[in-house]
Amino acid sequence: MLARLLLMALVLLSLAACGSGKFRGDGPPSSGSTRIGGLPGDAVPRPEARSRYGNGPVYEVLGKRYQVMPSSSGYRERGVASWYGRKFHGNLTSNREVYDMHAMTAAHKTLPLPTYVRVRNLQNDKSIVVRVNDRGPFVHNRIIDLSYAAAARLDMLRDGTSLVEVTAINFDVPAGDRPTRKTIPPAPVVEASVQPFAEPAPAPLGGTAQIFVQVGAFGDRANAERRLAILAASGIDNAFIHRHTRRGAREYRHNGPLSRP
Repeated sequence: MLARLLLMALVLLSLAACGSGKFRGDGPPSSGSTRIGGLPGDAVPRPEARSRYGNGPVYEVLGKRYQVMPSSSGYRERGVASWYGRKFHGNLTSNREVYDMHAMTAAHKTLPLPTYVRVRNLQNDKSIVVRVNDRGPFVHNRIIDLSYAAAARLDMLRDGTSLVEVTAINFDVPAGDRPTRKTIPPAPVVEASVQPFAEPAPAPLGGTAQIFVQVGAFGDRANAERRLAILAASGIDNAFIHRHTRRGAREYRHNGPLSRP
C-alpha cells in the first residue's frame, strides 16, 4: 500500500512539473548545445492544415475530458501562463513534432493544432507570437504553456508564471462570415441594326457649316408630314423630310439643322 502511494505521488509530481513547466534546472541545456544568435523572433503565422494528431475532438487527462475547439476564430482569454524547457527538449509534442525549447511554440488544452496566437504579458506589456503545437498545461488556472524561448522573450523565466492575454491569429473563416458567391448574369447583348445616315445638305456658299439631327423615321410619308407639321407648330420651321431607301424599303426621316459655332 505504501509503495502504491509513493508511486502515485511520483506520478502526480511528474505531471505537475509538466503542467507548470518550471522546476529546478529547467533552463537552457549545456553551453555547447545552446542555440547561437540569441532569442528567436516571433513565429510567422501562415495557413496550415489541421494536424492528424492531437486534435481529439475529445481527449482525457487525469480523469478530465477536454474538447478541442472546432475553430480558433474569436478566441481571446486572460489567465496564467507557464513554461516548459529542457526536460521535454527533443520529445514529441501532441501533434508528433519534436519539441524545441528554443523555438517559438506553446501548448494549449483546446485550441486546434496548429494555431498561431499572440501572447501579451500583462505585467510588462511585452508581446510575442507563438505556434501552438502541443497540449497542456493540465494545472488549474493556467491557460497556456510556453516554450523556454517564448517565456524568455516575455521576461517570465524567473517567476515561472505570469498573467497573460492570449489572442488567436485565425485563418479559419466561419461559415456565416464567408462571402456568398453570386452568379452575375452576363450583360444582355443588344443587337442594333446599323442604319446609314443621310448625307447632310451642302452648306450654303459663304455660310456656316451645319449638323443635321434626325428627329424621326417613318415608313409612311403621310406620317412624316404630320410630324413635320407638329415641329413647325413648335417653332422649328427649318426641318425637312429626307427620303432614304434601306434594303429595298423606303423610309422617311425628319432632319433638322443645328448651328455649330
